[in-house]
Amino acid sequence: MNEKFSVKARFNSMRFAINGLKVLWQEQHNCRVHLFVTVLVVIAALVLQMPAMQWVLLLLLIAIVWVAEALNTAIEYLSDRITTDHDPLIGRAKDVAAAAVFIASIIAAAGGLLLFVPLLFR
Repeated sequence: MNEKFSVKARFNSMRFAINGLKVLWQEQHNCRVHLFVTVLVVIAALVLQMPAMQWVLLLLLIAIVWVAEALNTAIEYLSDRITTDHDPLIGRAKDVAAAAVFIASIIAAAGGLLLFVPLLFR
C-alpha cells in the first residue's frame, strides 16, 4: 500500500484513539482503578519533587500498565467477537492477556517503590 500522507487521515487516527480511550473508561472498571492510581502517583511525584530522570521512569511504568490494559481489552473484544461460547483456547488467551496486565502492574508497583522510597527518606 502506497498511500499519500494525509493530515485528515492523521486526525481521524487520533479521533479513533480518543474513542478507544472513551471505550476503556466507560466499559472497563479496571481502567478507572488505573486512572485513580495514576493520578495519586503523579500527585505524589509532584509533591515530592521527583527529579526529571525519575519522572521518565515513572511515566514509562505508568504507560506499560495502560498499554497492557488496552491490549488486554482489545483481545477480550476480539475473542468475544469470534465466539461468546466457552472455548478453552480463547479462555487461555484471555487469561494470558490478563496476566500481562497483572505482571505490568506488579512491576510498576515495585518500580514505584524504588522511585518513591528514597524520596520519602531524603
